[in-house]
Amino acid sequence: MNMSVQKIIAIMGPTASGKTAAALEIARHYPAEIISVDSALVYRDMNIGTAKPNAAELAAVPHHLIDIIDPAESYSVAQFRKDTQRLVSEIQARGKLPLLVGGTMMYFKALMDGLDDLPGADPAIRAELDAEAARIGVPGLHARLATLDPETAARLKPQDSQRIQRALEIIAITGQPMSALLAKQERAAPPLTCTQSRWNRQTAAYSTSASPCALTPCYSKALSMKSKP
Repeated sequence: MNMSVQKIIAIMGPTASGKTAAALEIARHYPAEIISVDSALVYRDMNIGTAKPNAAELAAVPHHLIDIIDPAESYSVAQFRKDTQRLVSEIQARGKLPLLVGGTMMYFKALMDGLDDLPGADPAIRAELDAEAARIGVPGLHARLATLDPETAARLKPQDSQRIQRALEIIAITGQPMSALLAKQERAAPPLTCTQSRWNRQTAAYSTSASPCALTPCYSKALSMKSKP
């Protein structure tokens, strides 16, 4: 691989689909560091149901954005994007290949497309939603979201308090469902292409394709991302 091109390889897919194994195999052939793209793994002690890399895997290759904050703290998409841009710059400065590995597609989208042009948080509305959650529970908020924005509710787990409240907050601020706002932005955005990584011990060549590309048993995209401090 011509490291002067400063590519970034991203491996994405569902939990336990082989992403970590694929990343570790790449790291056997190229000097690399792994940046976790997982909204659960940023929290300490999230060891159940997350397919968190084990101690041996964590020791084999440097990993980033795993176990960095307490579960009581919040970690936004914007913070993830900022942290990842910084880490990519640092890893490339060390002459290594950044591997973005995870299954939080919202994080990948923020890296590839930029942040969605959605309204900022409103403390007063969020306080009202917190009070409502205390009264009816998070599943109750999810049920209300299902009546206002069925598309967003369908992709969120009934216990995902942070994202459910954010979706309801956006509706309260804009009067529009989040799914409609995101669809409008997606229609205005240029189409994405997918770059498939084919590699062996000696070389890594990239070919572009407009369709999803398989790095069995998960998916990959190779990105040329301009890093900002």
